[in-house]
Amino acid sequence: MTYSVAVSGASGYAGGEILRLLADHPDFEITTVTAHSNAGQPLIAHQPHLRSLAHLTLSDTTPEILAGHDVVVLALPHGPSGQYTDALGDAALIVDCGADHRLESETDWAAFYGGPHHEPWTYGVPELLIAGGKQRERLVGATRIAAPGCNASTVSLSLAPGVAAGVIDPGDIVTVLAVGPSGAGKSLKTNLLASEILGSANPYAVGGTHRHIPEIRQALVAAGAHGGGADEGVRISFTPVLVPMARGILATSSAPIVPGATDAQIRDAWESAYADEPFVHLLPAGEFPRTADVIGANTALLVLAIDRAANRVIVVAALDNLTKGTAGAAVQSMNIALGLPETRGLSVNGVAP
Repeated sequence: MTYSVAVSGASGYAGGEILRLLADHPDFEITTVTAHSNAGQPLIAHQPHLRSLAHLTLSDTTPEILAGHDVVVLALPHGPSGQYTDALGDAALIVDCGADHRLESETDWAAFYGGPHHEPWTYGVPELLIAGGKQRERLVGATRIAAPGCNASTVSLSLAPGVAAGVIDPGDIVTVLAVGPSGAGKSLKTNLLASEILGSANPYAVGGTHRHIPEIRQALVAAGAHGGGADEGVRISFTPVLVPMARGILATSSAPIVPGATDAQIRDAWESAYADEPFVHLLPAGEFPRTADVIGANTALLVLAIDRAANRVIVVAALDNLTKGTAGAAVQSMNIALGLPETRGLSVNGVAP
């Protein structure tokens, strides 16, 4: 069976990456692409790298145009995305790449986003550890999927094994991320101009203001973090830094080692969590991941270091924010939801140099 797919926000970076992956997927046919201000223009005028989709024209984004497809993928900013999901109640499978359906807590939504809080959907990170298993099981047969935030899934995948195994303390997490500006989309902002980014590194959303923080907390609580207060014992110092690369995330995350945890127990937590995962790969000790190795691939490469002098576990993770961080996670979750092979249409091979 071939599933018909409509992709909204198709002229943007996330929408373009969804289209790139689906264009070669044997079980999906892209029949409709939509946009807002770019409606009426050829898709290839905005995604010139997608030569096989040159026949498509961007339609206006309306519920009527999106309706009637087997799968609807919304690659829209938060806010507009939620409005369309409310109007597409009869769609068989909807995947939202925006933030509208990620957060379970209305309080967190109000604090970090504002506006109406929409119903949380099944979170689209199959490898994420949860009580009693992995998020993958919840995605089987799902009809509403919330694709993750790219930074959030990077940090959550980095630390969830240690939290689940009880070998790290999630009450003192520190993470610093080097990120490419494509995660911000094609918005015209001064800090995203080439003249501001080239030859420079620019921190942003410092001091607990980044919108992916509550998403990380939510994931680590699901993995087994416990404690008192609204944050369930998860406290994160989160500092992203824009660097001069179009795409990619290199996250360095650390947390204290709990008393009594041995090096063997710590390593086993990560090794056992990801030993059979097709897309999350734990590298040998001392071999560090590079963003260049994951460009265009649906892989997350991790390495674990144990710093006994500082009494902390450090995890360095690299992934492509547009692929594994967004579109690849969406397609992977779609495969699972529809009963297709999980790896279909997704590559583990990056583009280098």
